[in-house]
Amino acid sequence: MTTLINYFSRLLFILISVSAVSIGTAAAQPGGHLVILRSPNFGWNLAFNLEIDGRPVANVVQGRRYHAWLPAGEHVLTVRKVPYASLSEPTSIIVNIQPGWTNVFTAMWDSDLVYLRPSTALLSPGAIWQNRGDVY
Repeated sequence: MTTLINYFSRLLFILISVSAVSIGTAAAQPGGHLVILRSPNFGWNLAFNLEIDGRPVANVVQGRRYHAWLPAGEHVLTVRKVPYASLSEPTSIIVNIQPGWTNVFTAMWDSDLVYLRPSTALLSPGAIWQNRGDVY
């Protein structure tokens, strides 16, 4: 009887260990950094509302920027002007977040529309270190 209990306890220990390792591996999936800056001529009395994958995350006002870590993969970024004084349409862009990289966008305002302009290149962790973190 004790050998059967030992067998089942060892089997249970192995199953728990394997599930703990697989959960830890799934949780450790790296993501990327998203930074959204405001254009200098965006307007002192305007802000923009940012949605990521259909969920509102921030209203970015003058002198502020948005940054967050996102899981790797494709995400939809949607921006619209705040306050909603006119019937301005939201604009969207799809971004593919790469693990360990920083994606930088600049929010621009033109003809009553807010849109995101991607920076010229993705920034690697080494490039951020060389720039001494000036992106943030």
